[in-house]
Order: sequence, then structure tokens, then C-alpha cells
Amino acid sequence: MGMKRREFLQAMGAAAAAGMLPKLARAESSGSLPALFDAPMKGTARLLHFTDVHGQILPIYFREPNVNLGMGDAYGRVPHVVGHKLLEKIGVKAGTPEAYAYTYLDFDALAEKYGPIGGFAHLKTLLDHLRKQAGGQDNTLTLDGGDSWQGSGTSLWTRGVDMVECSNILGVDAMVGHWEFTYSQEQLLSNVALFKGDFIGQNVRVKEDALFGDEYREITEKYNGLGLFDEDSGHAFMPYTMKTVGGSRVAVIGQAFPRLANANPQQFFPNWSFGLREDDLRSLVKKIWEEENPAAVVMVSHNGMDVDVKMGQRVPGINAIFGGHTHDGVPLPVVVKDTEGGECWVTNAGSNGKFVGVMDLTIDGDKLAGLHYHMIPVISNMLPADPEMEAYISHMRSKKYDDTIKESRVPALYTNKERLGKTFEEILSEKVAIAGETLYRRGNFMGTWDQVLCNALREHYKADVALSAGVRWGVTVPKGHWVTMDDIMSQSSMTYAETYASQMTGKQLLDILEGVADNLFDPDPYLQSGGDMVRVGGLDYTIVPGNKLGDRIKDARLDDGTAIDPDGTYMVAGWAQVNRTPDGPLLWDLTREHLLKHRDPKTKVFKLRKVNHPKLVGVNADPGLESYPGETA
Repeated sequence: MGMKRREFLQAMGAAAAAGMLPKLARAESSGSLPALFDAPMKGTARLLHFTDVHGQILPIYFREPNVNLGMGDAYGRVPHVVGHKLLEKIGVKAGTPEAYAYTYLDFDALAEKYGPIGGFAHLKTLLDHLRKQAGGQDNTLTLDGGDSWQGSGTSLWTRGVDMVECSNILGVDAMVGHWEFTYSQEQLLSNVALFKGDFIGQNVRVKEDALFGDEYREITEKYNGLGLFDEDSGHAFMPYTMKTVGGSRVAVIGQAFPRLANANPQQFFPNWSFGLREDDLRSLVKKIWEEENPAAVVMVSHNGMDVDVKMGQRVPGINAIFGGHTHDGVPLPVVVKDTEGGECWVTNAGSNGKFVGVMDLTIDGDKLAGLHYHMIPVISNMLPADPEMEAYISHMRSKKYDDTIKESRVPALYTNKERLGKTFEEILSEKVAIAGETLYRRGNFMGTWDQVLCNALREHYKADVALSAGVRWGVTVPKGHWVTMDDIMSQSSMTYAETYASQMTGKQLLDILEGVADNLFDPDPYLQSGGDMVRVGGLDYTIVPGNKLGDRIKDARLDDGTAIDPDGTYMVAGWAQVNRTPDGPLLWDLTREHLLKHRDPKTKVFKLRKVNHPKLVGVNADPGLESYPGETA
């Protein structure tokens, strides 16, 4: 009888840990690492942080934004400073590895010079090096800010199990979640049971009807109580964990993405509620200081950078926040004063395994005496691959697609007959087209990858307009590089990637744009969702980010110049519906078909004819805007 999927993946993880896989020498690579990765210990306890990997366990390319506008108090504050202004602010020279990592500047040339970033085998090498420089594993703690277990073909097809095993090999001590919750409640509990670290979240609660129901209790009992940490408080998971680091007690509080119920389908987590829960956090921090005798209290968060800054100001007693969700590579911490005069250092470590945040705490006795922080880019070609991680990833990607999906509760729609009998590697390494321009997604407004997705939707449904969510995950493909199926899946790998088309009035369409703009540009961070503007294909419009709700979107016109009539009716295509599950084809299949159809038959090069960059008004002086390819005023 064949080995089941989970048994296989668990066996691979166990074999890797035991040093049984081929060529698994545990010794460090010969020679020292380049000075870029040098971080001598500057304290007594070291906290290492990465976030928003989105399933990208192989080295990839990722271009930073040229548009990251800051509203209200966030204006001109990192991460809302881009390009040359950011290099000037952080004292980095153009053309250096750091400039390549932190900005969009000369991206294609520097991508050619320095190569890809991230990759868990390279990340593991760097983390081990940083642990060694800190005096060993006992002096360090590794934190994952969430959005690690979703975002690739393999993470979708294994329902995140591949990422759990990679996290275990990497040595993650504690993490929080966001997209991890979209595999279903039971799958999340199964994954957390496999995870060797602590899955924490002070703001994740069991709904009252589930708390007193038999069905949910049966699920939690199946996983030895996971999902019902505290019946009295309703916490689904540990709100915090106490760790001894460098001989000192450090409390780590978890903050999951607070807006899950608004941003993702509740069908995947029907018994859980979320939210900022600032008052609960304030009480929890006070309780920890009074009862746990910590030397420091930190929070690993998936709020988003601006929300974390506000929370650090309003909740006294948090020494540092290790943030995620908004994918901001922030080389310098934002240091804020809380309501009692204490300091909170707010950080964010980018995405895709591209950076490691290193915070050294100096603890004198039981008192925090100082903090030191910097970020290190993970430039893959400059780091040897860790053989243990490399072997696990290779074995995992050699798994047969159909063997895996039979075991993993993947909906029938996600089973593609063309892929049966093939390995993950064979499917994902397919070369689909050569990029005729750099395909990127990151930025407050339209990216070239977004245009590809929208064009594929419009073509399939013969739609007037296409909408694509302003999510920040998805890799970059430099000009002249092959677009692979791996790259396409990185843009669309989710558990609700079905597409749709529906009739919509002009007013409904404009209201959608206004609503998303308010989620992005409301000056109060607590009212923001943390993503980017919805991507719109086939439609040009003007936006005034500084205006109020209902007055930001102007002069919306179809590609042929026809003005949108509020009373008119338009065919609108889209995907990733939050409130209902459509039954249209999956976005990655439509995108693959579109690229194959429109690539040059001889050269295989795919080029975009137009990108629907909106016209921006009133932001020309914003340090979060540089080299915008559309019109500004």
C-alpha cells in the first residue's frame, strides 16, 4: 500500500531532521559569508524575523514599489518613501545590493547583476549564520509574521503542509496567521498540529455559538484541544508565549490579521472571529508585566505597518512590534512613544523571504537596557544553499500531483486532467512565455502582472471591464525571462481562485472603486485594509487620494474613451469573490491560456499593448511617488 501524502511529507521532514536524506551534511559551508550578512551580536538576546513568504520557498525576483503613498500621519514616514528618496533617507548608495533589495531603481540591470532573492535553503543558511553570531540557538528566537503557508502551487495542493515542514526545518519558534486560515478550520488545526513552534493570536476568538456546540468541540478534541485554548476567554490559540532567550524571559504576543472576516470568505473559518481588540491587548500586556516577570514584551503582528505604528502608540508596555501584512521592507524601525512615555520599536520585514530583521536586546538583570535593529537582504547567489532544506524541497516537488490532491481535500474544480501523472516540478517548471517587459505587481496602483490577469479575464468573458484584487503577493519576472507556471501560480494560488462575470451598473462599478480607495487611503490606519487599490482592466480613471470617501474617483472611461454612465450596464469579470463562490474557470488556467495565445509564435515573447495606469491628482510632491508611468497632476 502506498504512502499517503501527509505520511510522505512528515517522513521527509523527519528524515531531514535526522540527517538521513542524501548529501545532508549539517556542517556550515566552507569560508565565511560576505560582509553584507555580517551581524555581530550587540546584545544578550537576538530576535530574528521574516514575514509574508507566501509559499515562495525557491529563490525568486521581487521588485519593490515606486508608489507607496502615506496618508495622514504616515505621510513621508517609512515605508511611504520610495526610490532615490528612500536611499537618501537610509544612507544607501545606488547600485549596491541594498539598493537592489530596498527599491525598484534599475531593477532589471541589478536583477541581472545580483540575481534572485529569498529561497528557504538560502534563508536557512543566513538564519543559522545569525544564530551562530549570537552565540548559539539558545540566544535567539525566530518569528514568522504570517502569510507563509499560502501563495504557491505546492502550498495550495498540499494545503500548506509543505510550508509547515519547511518552517520546522527553518526553526520557526512562533508565528501568527492570515492566509493560513483560508484552507479551512480543520486544515489549519491539522497544520498547526504539525508545526513545531507556537501558533499564537490574542485577537482570534471562538464564536459563542461554536463555543457551546458539540460539532466544534469534536474538531478540537480531534487535534488535542487545538482551536480552544481557553474556554473562559474564548481564545482559539495561545494569546502569547513566554520564551527564554539568552537567559532572559521574553513575552511574545500574537496579533493575527484583524480584518479576516471582511477580506476573506468566512466559510473557511465560520467559528472564529477576529478584530484589532486593542482593549484586550492593553489588558493582556498589563497582565504579562504583572504576572510573568518578563525582561521584554514584543508582539509579532499581521496588522500592517501603519496599524502597528498606531497600536504601538496607544498600547503601553510593548517594547517592539515585528509586523507583517503590508510587505514593507523597512530598513529602519519607526520608534514611537506610547501613552505612558515608553518606547516601542515598530518594524516590518518585507515579503517573499527577501529580508531578515535582526533585533538584539541588551538585558541587564531583568531589565531591558537597549535595542539594536537592522535588516539583511537575502540575496540568494551570495548565500550557499542549506543542504537539508534543499533536499526536502527537492523531494517535495518530485511528488506526483494526483497522488497529493487525492489526500488533501482539494475541490474537484482544482483537479486538472492535463496535470495528472506529472510531478509538481514538471507542472510548475513549464515555460509559458518570455516576458516582453518586467512583470511586477507591487505598488498602490496597476502593475504589469495585474494587467495580464485582467486581460485574461476580459478576453475569456468578453467583458468590458475586469477587476483583480489589490493583493501584494506574487513574484516579479524580469524582462527577457521565461514566465513559468510557478510564476503564474504565485499570482493566483488561493482556495477561491474561481472566476466570474456579471452585469453591473456604472454606479456599482464606481462605488467599488470608491470603497476600495477608502480602505487604502483613509488617514486613520485602523480603517485601512492594508492592501493596494483594486486593479482595473479596460478602464481608465482619475483618482484624488487625498479626498474623502465618495469624492476620489473621477472621469472613469472605457478603453475606447467612452465615459462610464452611472445608469449604464457593463459586463464585469473578476475572481476571488469574498461573499460567494462562482463556478468559472480558475484564474491560473485562464492566465496560462492567455499568455500562450498572445505570445509571439516565433520568439515566444509576450508584450502588453497598454497598462491601465490611473491618473493621480494631488500627490506629485509625495515622497511615496517616483517615476510613475501614468499621468499625474
